[in-house]
Amino acid sequence: MQAKKASESLTVMNEMVLPNDTNVLNNLRGGMVLHWMDVAAAIAAQRHSNRIVVTASVDNVSFQKPIKLGDVVTIRAQISRSFRTSMEVHLTVYTENIPSGSRVKCNDAFYTFVALDSQGSPVEVPEVIPETELEKSLFDGALRRRQLRLILAGKMKPDEATELKALFDR
Repeated sequence: MQAKKASESLTVMNEMVLPNDTNVLNNLRGGMVLHWMDVAAAIAAQRHSNRIVVTASVDNVSFQKPIKLGDVVTIRAQISRSFRTSMEVHLTVYTENIPSGSRVKCNDAFYTFVALDSQGSPVEVPEVIPETELEKSLFDGALRRRQLRLILAGKMKPDEATELKALFDR
C-alpha cells in the first residue's frame, strides 16, 4: 500500500451560522460544531484511505470562544498520522465575522477514524508522510495521544504505553 502525503487529506469546510444553529444566546450550539467537525474529519479520513470510515474517538474539545449568529465557521481537517487501520485527524476551527474582518481560532481537536471494507471489517490504511514542521510535530505526538486514548478506553495497560512513559523517564 502506497504512503500518502499528509496534505493530500486536507479538507477545508465552511459553514455559516444560521438562526436554527444557535442557542438562546445566539451562539452556535456546541453539538452543531461537533457535527460539522465530524463531517470534515470523515472527509479527510476517506480521502486518505479511499474507504468508508467510522468515528472511533473524539479527544478533548474545549470551546475557547463563542461563535456568533452570522459568523462563518471554517474547519480545517487533515490526517496527522495513520496506524494499521485507524487514522488520527487534526482539526482546527476558526470563526470569522466578515463585516468586521475578524478571524479567530476557536478550538482544535483530534478525532480518530477506522477504515472499513464492504463487510464492515477494519482494513489497512496507507501510511502518512508529514512534510511541514507542523505536520511533523503532529505526527510525532500522535503515538503518545493514541496510547493515552487506548489507556483511557481500557484497551491498553499504562505499563505498555512506552511512548508516554518515555516523557516521564527523562
